[in-house]
Amino acid sequence: MSFIEIKDVVKRYGGNISVDHLNLSIRQGEVFGLLGPNGAGKSTTIKMLCGLLKIDQGEMRVDGISVAANPLEIKRRIGLVPQEIAIYENLTARENVTFFGKLYGLRGELLRERVQEALDFVGLSDRQGEKPGAYSGGMKRRLNIACAIMHRPKLIIMDEPTVGIDPQSRNHILDSVRKLNQMGSTIIYTSHYMEEVAAISTRVGIIDHGHLITCGTQEDLRALVSSDEKLLVKVAEVKEEAVSELKAHPRIQQVAINDRTLEIYLPTSPNSLQDILYILSKHQVVIQSLSRVEPDLEALFLSLTGRTLRD
Repeated sequence: MSFIEIKDVVKRYGGNISVDHLNLSIRQGEVFGLLGPNGAGKSTTIKMLCGLLKIDQGEMRVDGISVAANPLEIKRRIGLVPQEIAIYENLTARENVTFFGKLYGLRGELLRERVQEALDFVGLSDRQGEKPGAYSGGMKRRLNIACAIMHRPKLIIMDEPTVGIDPQSRNHILDSVRKLNQMGSTIIYTSHYMEEVAAISTRVGIIDHGHLITCGTQEDLRALVSSDEKLLVKVAEVKEEAVSELKAHPRIQQVAINDRTLEIYLPTSPNSLQDILYILSKHQVVIQSLSRVEPDLEALFLSLTGRTLRD
């Protein structure tokens, strides 16, 4: 039996459907990556699963328990790391974690032990007496995690936990996800950053317009785009007229620009490569390097939806 069951779930906001007959199963012990662009329905799904939003239609269960029928019991079993940082600026780090521990019913020596355990885990023990105003954005995110995990939840949900932070803090959070999973927690990790999800997930679901459009291991998903490729063409100067002509080519799916590197998505075809080289030469674009990379989750999303994850 699945640890999490989402069956035919719908959520409407006025006349708009944010989650549209979503079906998804997650096994106990997984790190499940939920990919999708902003507005795909990821956060709405998470809020319903946590009992923070009413389900308009369908059913959600966690560990066999109905979310709609037993919202308080569900909240006891979940640790939520929300996209918006949920800590109190007028409390110290230790006071913040202690406050959330009391909300979960912890008291006395057990509470003190769990607070210290959580602060140690996120690397904030030496700064626990300070208020968040003295923290960097990454440290605030780590404190947010400490508040969510101190009651040792069976399910931890992280909703875009690395938005707007530095690379060092991002790596610390990704390492924390791996450790929490090794300690026995099932984890749902939502993001529109493909690299993060690829680094930590045992399975991946891709959601767009409130639908789950595909789900599987990364190997399963890469197999879906084995006939596609991504070319990285580093150029001396990006010329818009060349980019426009590449985008108009019937066999090229997408052209993205990353600094002076053109990221070109297309079906594998020697003729397509010849056409790309011809177009760049025609517009006197100097190629400094050209490489092909294996299909990734970004390429899969583009193949399925016609746009990139960050669109």
